[in-house]
Amino acid sequence: MTKMILVTGGAGFIGSHLTERLLQEGHSVKVLDNFDDYYPPEIKQKNLTKCMENPNFELITGDVRDKETVQKAMEGVDAVIHEAAQAGVRVSVENPEKTVSVNMDGMLNVLVAAKDAKVKKFVFVSSSSVYGKTHYLPYDEKHPTEPISPYGVTKVAGEGMCRVFSELYGMEIPMLRYFTVYGPRVRPDLAINKFFKKAMKNEKIEIYGDGSKTRDFTYVGDIVEGTILALEKGKTGPYNLGGGNRISVKELAEKIVQIAGSSSELTYTEDQAGDVIDTLSDATKAKEELGWEPKMKIDEGLRNYYEWIKERE
Repeated sequence: MTKMILVTGGAGFIGSHLTERLLQEGHSVKVLDNFDDYYPPEIKQKNLTKCMENPNFELITGDVRDKETVQKAMEGVDAVIHEAAQAGVRVSVENPEKTVSVNMDGMLNVLVAAKDAKVKKFVFVSSSSVYGKTHYLPYDEKHPTEPISPYGVTKVAGEGMCRVFSELYGMEIPMLRYFTVYGPRVRPDLAINKFFKKAMKNEKIEIYGDGSKTRDFTYVGDIVEGTILALEKGKTGPYNLGGGNRISVKELAEKIVQIAGSSSELTYTEDQAGDVIDTLSDATKAKEELGWEPKMKIDEGLRNYYEWIKERE
């Protein structure tokens, strides 16, 4: 059954891929995005090029922190996917006020507007940053949440608010803990994009710390698939969406240098506050309850990204 779906932050990296897929499946989609200058707004405008050609698509330019805009965007909506956020662990360390304002006040506005509009399905995009301090790996959803950045704290708080809204108002709210998403349109500030840009120019690649930190990289196509399955089948509660592609940052840089046929050298600089040491997802719950399994392996995903970025350089 087709629906009217509101995607907040739908002009961003993941949101735009998700919006395209929902339109392909025959849904009507509203995107609410403020085209924040955290990175160039023209990048986000380009992200929506395909969507703008679809008669079932509507773009609303506005901020989730503006109650009136959010209430208007919610009119006629059957389901919400809340992607909008001030992303970035390091940004949250430098500017915690903005992170809290967007990720808590803005998120509450969207939840309240959905509740008032009698929306029963609300997908909240959380993050692996909720885990923070590692007690064991891989992380399952029962792992303690002890975030080490303001960004992580806002996502834990968001999950708590979702649980309460679900209990009080009968909304079904799956909370998706994304693990390091990459692929075409990836945010320009993320390591994969920065490393490829340097490698393609044979420039030195700077790594924070000694390169031993590990990440569970998840391809954007797999994330979109998991998010849509959560929209269809997800129950209230957290779900890990992680690709099972855990490699060190040093190994990532080496793979990128190899794929790009580059002569770039790796250099090391001061560690960054708020960065977790390791991430690895146990996605058993998502497999059992949503029927989701990641398909893309890291080498193939990186090659896909390289082909995409080459066309744009």
